[in-house]
Amino acid sequence: MDNLKNENPESIGNVILESGFEVKSVYRREDVLIGYPEIDEEEPGKYPFTRGIHPLMYRKQPFTIRQYAGFASPEETNKRFKFLIRNGQNGLNVAFDLPTQCGLDSDDPRSLGEVGRVGMSVDTLEDFEIAFNGIDLDKITVSLTINGAALVIMAMYFAMAEKRGYDLSKLRGTSQNDILKEFIGRGTWIFPVDSSVKLVVDTIEYCARNIPKYSPVSVCGYHIRESGANPVQEMAYAFCIAKAYSDETIKRGLGIDEFASRLSYNFDIYGNFFEQIAKFRGGRRLWAKIMREQYGALNDRSCWMRMIAGGGGAGLTKEQPENNIVRTAYYALISALSGTQTMALCTYDEAFTIPTEKAAEIALRTMQILTHEMGICDTVDPLGGSYYIETLTNRFENEIQKEMKKVDGWGGIVNAIATGKIQEAISQQAYIKETAIQNGKIKKVGVNCFKKTEEKRTVEFHPYNNDAANKQINKLRSLKSKRDQAPVNATLERLRQDAKNNENLMPAAIEAVKAYASVGEIIEVLKDVYGEYQEPIFF
Repeated sequence: MDNLKNENPESIGNVILESGFEVKSVYRREDVLIGYPEIDEEEPGKYPFTRGIHPLMYRKQPFTIRQYAGFASPEETNKRFKFLIRNGQNGLNVAFDLPTQCGLDSDDPRSLGEVGRVGMSVDTLEDFEIAFNGIDLDKITVSLTINGAALVIMAMYFAMAEKRGYDLSKLRGTSQNDILKEFIGRGTWIFPVDSSVKLVVDTIEYCARNIPKYSPVSVCGYHIRESGANPVQEMAYAFCIAKAYSDETIKRGLGIDEFASRLSYNFDIYGNFFEQIAKFRGGRRLWAKIMREQYGALNDRSCWMRMIAGGGGAGLTKEQPENNIVRTAYYALISALSGTQTMALCTYDEAFTIPTEKAAEIALRTMQILTHEMGICDTVDPLGGSYYIETLTNRFENEIQKEMKKVDGWGGIVNAIATGKIQEAISQQAYIKETAIQNGKIKKVGVNCFKKTEEKRTVEFHPYNNDAANKQINKLRSLKSKRDQAPVNATLERLRQDAKNNENLMPAAIEAVKAYASVGEIIEVLKDVYGEYQEPIFF
């Protein structure tokens, strides 16, 4: 006992988190109080919302389960939606194929081989009518994972809902619609940066004035993290992006409390368990302070960091894929302990393929087990008061602020993206991390430790449905041949003139999709006015 008592706990070696924080072997109350003596005053549902945005959180209502789904045609996607709903899912998160994301019609030669491959193919309003047939939009809220073509896809969703008799002033749902992160991470941009931001702000303004319960933007730290950013960068860059959209919206004459409550976030989860939880708690507190202290928000809801958070695909492995079932269960636990409003998990086979029905069901059951068997809904913020968690929370708040100031020094997030500063910072971080995995400094089970020789991978691949793609192309061609072309031409011309006159384009886009103008036709009109983005090349 004496030997143990005299042992120096730091002699066993340092632990450094991915965010660069050194972890002490033991934390005490004085660690928490350094720089944050108000810790005991924090309560769930009260500013600055470190412990959660609602007083009772999951004790009153569990997080929404919203698995990402969509493939092949609207017909096939409708079947998957209904399968998930039958099995207990209470929200939809729609995946679109690459042609749709890039603003191309299915019959465009550039779409060859990609129609319906990685998501649902959408050409016209007819496809939305098919995809959501039999789904009650009052009971099942829908998230649209679309960015470059978001204006058009949102217009189709609103037109479809209105056609089915829904009151748009009460319609709920979310569009991802975060184009700035596309320039950083995913690459499905269409227009130059400034024009792209303008279109995002058009949707924010339109929804604030006409569809006030709809969330027009979900700012995506997720994809920034998936591109290689560390947890601090993920939060900081997302907050900078949200501020950029807010600043431009305010220039339109809207007050912060007229739209900020409908901004939301999509964040990533993989890596160190406690680090991930603390980044959300620290981020939630910081965002509340930004909204109140920098923007003067009076409404508490404007200060909420509402988020969808679940598994991060970058944390999954092709090696020993069944291990991903365990990983995603931990990611779900992290998400719940972090106070998410909505959860979506990657499936264990996503490192290989589009999720099979069985894999999707396992992910769904994982979240349901967490909700109904593990006691995660019994009390609010169960890790609140942990010396370690609270110290990390404070550290994240401070470090995210520092990273945001660095972006300000680069001329703001829009300029930093346009000049490649953000992309460069993330690329450097991605290289550092990948090198650490390859040399074993960062342990990855089944990849650089506990490996198997001659491993047999048992994953069912999702086949490309060429028949569905051909049917989608033929359906579009048939619709174009039968529709009344005069209103199509008239609405597209109105869209062109509104774009030239710098008007809000949502009304014109809605009228165009009601006339069954296609995604590609609408986007081509806007390309004629705005041009296309050319990615800068750095040497």
